[in-house]
Amino acid sequence: MDEQIKLYRNFLKDSIRKTIDFSKTDQNRGVQAPSIEKSYDTCLPRIELPREDWEDIYPLKLSSAIKNRESRRSFSNQPLTLRELSFLLWSTQGIRYISGGNAFRNVPSAGCRHALETYLAVFNVDKIDSGVYRYLPLTHELVLEFKDPELKEKMIKASFNQYFVSQSAVTFIWTVIPYRMEWRYGLDSHKVIAMDAGHVGQNLYLACEAVGAGTCAIGAYDQEYYDELLKLDGEEEFVIYSAPVGKVP
Repeated sequence: MDEQIKLYRNFLKDSIRKTIDFSKTDQNRGVQAPSIEKSYDTCLPRIELPREDWEDIYPLKLSSAIKNRESRRSFSNQPLTLRELSFLLWSTQGIRYISGGNAFRNVPSAGCRHALETYLAVFNVDKIDSGVYRYLPLTHELVLEFKDPELKEKMIKASFNQYFVSQSAVTFIWTVIPYRMEWRYGLDSHKVIAMDAGHVGQNLYLACEAVGAGTCAIGAYDQEYYDELLKLDGEEEFVIYSAPVGKVP
């Protein structure tokens, strides 16, 4: 077997736990926990997202969502509504309650650490200008990160010419701040961060079925270019997953 394949295959195993001294993690050393939400410039424009009784608005049966879920790469020109986008964000990173410094969300996360941030490349959403936004789960808002007249072209380049990322109404981009997980789990963090991304992606697939939309999660992208596009340092925060979303034709 190729040694590099063998090395990467070992990433899937839990054998590293046997060698870790968890008493030396920052949590057990008394270091203050990192913030559960990335800070932002309060001078930047923010958009308040609708809060609804989602069960009444989107009463789709879970069994139907699971049965009909599939990767969709073709989208119509119909825009997403702000309400629909709000529901998708609530489904993937919405906070139920905060207790003991932990934010309990609608997706599971190892140790409730939730190391992911949600960015949005918005192209066709009612009442929102095109641009890159970030979701603020603590207040259920969007903050404008920046606008770029060449955003569609740059998103295509970041995704290795997968053109459907620019034909979506919005493309979800999840980044990871590894230290949120490392603070508690040290070297055992990185496998579970990948698991957390999978939980978020599946929730998006199911939530899309409820609003008549589709998505296709993307794991192939130009890491350095994508990080640079979102103005990330590529070390303390970097892109880990993305998913274009649009109305089903």
